[in-house]
Amino acid sequence: MADWHEISGGVTAPKGYRAAGIKAGLKPSGLPDLALILSDVDAIAAGVFTTSQVRAACVDYCRQLLQAKPSARAILCNAGQANAATGSQGWLNALESAMLLGQALGIPSESVLIASTGVIGQQIKMEAMRSGIPQLVAAASNTGSDAAAQAIVTTDLVTKSIALETTFSDRPVRIGGICKGSGMIHPNMATLLAFVTCDAVVSPALWQQMLSRAADKSFNQITVDGDTSTNDALIALANGQSRTPAITEMGTEAEKLEAMLTAVCQHLAKAIARDGEGATCLIEVQVSGATDEKSARQVAKTIVGSALFKSAVFGRDPNWGRIAAAAGRAGVPFEQENLRIMLGDFLLMENGQPLAFDRAAASNYMKQKASSIVPNQGVEKLSAYSNSGLSVEDDQSAASRYLKDDTILISVCIGNGSGTGTAWGCDLSYDYVKINAEYTT
Repeated sequence: MADWHEISGGVTAPKGYRAAGIKAGLKPSGLPDLALILSDVDAIAAGVFTTSQVRAACVDYCRQLLQAKPSARAILCNAGQANAATGSQGWLNALESAMLLGQALGIPSESVLIASTGVIGQQIKMEAMRSGIPQLVAAASNTGSDAAAQAIVTTDLVTKSIALETTFSDRPVRIGGICKGSGMIHPNMATLLAFVTCDAVVSPALWQQMLSRAADKSFNQITVDGDTSTNDALIALANGQSRTPAITEMGTEAEKLEAMLTAVCQHLAKAIARDGEGATCLIEVQVSGATDEKSARQVAKTIVGSALFKSAVFGRDPNWGRIAAAAGRAGVPFEQENLRIMLGDFLLMENGQPLAFDRAAASNYMKQKASSIVPNQGVEKLSAYSNSGLSVEDDQSAASRYLKDDTILISVCIGNGSGTGTAWGCDLSYDYVKINAEYTT
């Protein structure tokens, strides 16, 4: 049993945080498009960013700030324009955005981290930014997490949020998070923005190490379409307002905090994979028997990233051959006579040999998982995004069933090693092609 429990509140669940999301006029649709996460005091800050050589101005800005000083008070995020491939003007706009928020809050601009999402190659609408920031600051509250989560989405069908609570020294410690992402999702950071808040007291170096490891087990283990992006950022703040003893090195409490941080990141990562453009289900691939954890994770994400496998899942075809082929090309050595594959409770291959199984029942298992949630409204989402660059309204009833009743489980064993790893993805549907074929037209 996990030594924590889920609570409400998202990024404002931890003590000492406020958040807001408003309609600033950055998105043509008029939907919310500017978000703020604010700590009452300076917080230790850590970040994991895109590995792409083509990066948005906000990514370079945050990297520079965190290298100089691993702390921050605020995160500002705009949706509608990615501010990527925007040259020197894009950099100036990033600097001005941070400066404007710093002035409105009465804090140094160096205490402001920024993020952007939207169409690549478009400059931020600075007039809307200038007029929106004072409204954003005025709207900040300790119940503003949901508004912030809504303001950062683009093609997402639902907002994505989580908060967990545990106890250190008889005092509550909380971690909350929100994120966005639906397309251009692949390991080594994808088109996603994720913001995490925590009220524990933790040293800067340790917090960065924890976040990097958590990312490797969560956001770097999801794929929708094999594409990464220019703006990807995972930013985590820890403001120490729980007033618990400082965690400065690995030990029992540090391991507990990291495990909870990883759980938050994994929940958000799975929500992104399930909300993949045109997706109808979440796919979870569990790999065991590898020589080490890294190898197991590599096999898992190769399988879940296979376009052939993802297409078979969309067709509800229990084609184990595509799973075996993907495992074999993952770049991880193993003996094929040790390969074992299961789909849910159906054993499809043992000792490298195919087994007789009820193909109709296996296909029905996949159909039941996909039908437990109303499929993503690909055409409607395409229309909304093509016309405005925005998401549809959040459907909380559907969101509450996400990740629980709609996961198709693939279990693969490749040997006798102790290494295990998990990756998450979604099926590849007709709607994915339609959404992206007409993305800007």
